[in-house]
Amino acid sequence: MKAPITRRKSLLVAAAAALALTLSACGGSSGSNPSPVQKPSFAAGSSMEKLANAGTIKIGTKFDQPLFGQKGLDGKPVGFDVEIGKAIAAKLGIAADKIEWVETVSANRESFIEQGRVDLVIATYTINDARKQKVDFAGPYYEAGQALLVNKSDSSITKPEDVKGKKVCSVTGSTPAKTIVEKYGAELVPAATYTACLEPLRNKQVVAVTTDNVILAGYVDKEPDAFKLASDQTFTKEPYGIGLKKGDTAFRSWINDQLEAFAKDDTYKKAWESTAGKVIKTVPSLPKIDRY
Repeated sequence: MKAPITRRKSLLVAAAAALALTLSACGGSSGSNPSPVQKPSFAAGSSMEKLANAGTIKIGTKFDQPLFGQKGLDGKPVGFDVEIGKAIAAKLGIAADKIEWVETVSANRESFIEQGRVDLVIATYTINDARKQKVDFAGPYYEAGQALLVNKSDSSITKPEDVKGKKVCSVTGSTPAKTIVEKYGAELVPAATYTACLEPLRNKQVVAVTTDNVILAGYVDKEPDAFKLASDQTFTKEPYGIGLKKGDTAFRSWINDQLEAFAKDDTYKKAWESTAGKVIKTVPSLPKIDRY
């Protein structure tokens, strides 16, 4: 017998409220809000001066990446990438509430920078030579590694060689998608976001989801009874950089200086511990900055 419409409405409202509480627990708060530097001084005409004078900055980040960049119930993203962005903005004299966060997925990171839709991209953005043809990178500020996410009950896949000829989901235009096809012979099932890969995995339409280990660890943390990492071992090195407009050497050098300072004054450590460090307990060391 069907429940009366009013009762069904009540049940739906209750379910939505329960889901909101769950997402709130997963999404966390909006994180720290570092005090902005008062009246910072920069070279005339530099990107730093322009942004400081404007009092705002547009930062592209992901909204669906647990631990690094995920949109909370308040509409603001949280995660390690977000905390690094806030710290950089503060050094420009820009308060956290003056940052305009722009959702940026793997496929549009270069175009958003080239078109001026964002000033920076901090979005689990692997530095590679192909991307350097279009944009510049500061960093790296973190080194991840590619891994495989599988269903909790699946013990058939423990290494990348096991996915040869099988369907694997990853994001269109991403480094992991290219690697799993070209090096390991998987059949790619493309998606706009990694979150969009979870249902195909759950329904066994694909045998695995592949991207960086820290991103996949966030999904395992949220649904430990559904998913697991195929192995603790990674099979690539993915240096995460901060993307900015091609040829802006002064801005890139300045950001690199800030990253090195963050590693010395505990800004980096605190950013990690308040976000990704809740799952991955070991605080990473800042990788050697590539001042190319």
